[in-house]
Amino acid sequence: MSDGDDKKSRKDDRKERVLHTRVPAVLEQELKRVANAWRVPVSNVVRALLEDALDTLEHLSGSSDAPEPAEELAPPAAPLEGAVGVTPITLVHDAVCGVTGEKLPAGSEAYMVLFDDPGRKLITGRDALPRASTPKQEKADD
Repeated sequence: MSDGDDKKSRKDDRKERVLHTRVPAVLEQELKRVANAWRVPVSNVVRALLEDALDTLEHLSGSSDAPEPAEELAPPAAPLEGAVGVTPITLVHDAVCGVTGEKLPAGSEAYMVLFDDPGRKLITGRDALPRASTPKQEKADD
């Protein structure tokens, strides 16, 4: 079975197994914090992190089953295309807005964009987000 088949079977295989592991108390607290922020069970956070780690290892290993660059999907023309929502975060490190390219300093509020595709990640500043129209704005536009 190739690495590509392993990745596919991980995602397609719905028959799940229970895996018990010991983690330091600090890691447990951090996992619970993330789960609470995402409003999902801790097990979903752990599963997502493990799957991402395995995908990253496969990508970095340069396995022969890895897709050629021509097969990779091009980034969307509009960075927010496919976004379903955002969640506010406080940056621990300096970052760059994925939409405007503006520098976002550590300690500032930013937004993690959530996509249908869990593999897509984007951090943005408030100014890059679409604004909701209000009844007053709609009347002013008339």
